[in-house]
Amino acid sequence: MELQIIQDKIYEIRGQRVMLDFDLADMYATETKRLKEAVRRNIERFPSDFMFELTNKEYDSLRSQIASLKNSGRGEHRKYLPFAFTEQGVAMLASVLKSSTAIQVNIQIIRAFVILRQFALGYAELNQKLETFMLETNIQFSDIYQALTEMASQTEKDQKPISPIGYLAYEK
Repeated sequence: MELQIIQDKIYEIRGQRVMLDFDLADMYATETKRLKEAVRRNIERFPSDFMFELTNKEYDSLRSQIASLKNSGRGEHRKYLPFAFTEQGVAMLASVLKSSTAIQVNIQIIRAFVILRQFALGYAELNQKLETFMLETNIQFSDIYQALTEMASQTEKDQKPISPIGYLAYEK
């Protein structure tokens, strides 16, 4: 499975990067119902920092963003709210879903999470360097401006009146 496809199915909810049960079920080539059954049978493996159920408000907001379940007919309205799995929850799914497809997909999903984390860390480091550069540059410009202002005020004080050069017209 291509990493970009997986990355497109990682959402930020409650300040955490998560994947939703129906996307995971689709990737694992199983029904969402079966995935949720396996999770519920092993619920002790999924504490709240591994998995949580979306609220109606979160689901409606997400639904409008990704336009899932907008089709008419079957699947338009959900009976149960989706589960959201964090990176640790996705890793735990490998111990619950034992098919070779689930294991291979899990490996790809974990790689996608790692790439996103590396990207975020690189972005934070770049942002910090940019802020430091801007701060140093502002200080330098401030120092240059102050020096020029002092030089200009000194020059005005030190100047002697200049004698005119050339012929002067005298009035009688």
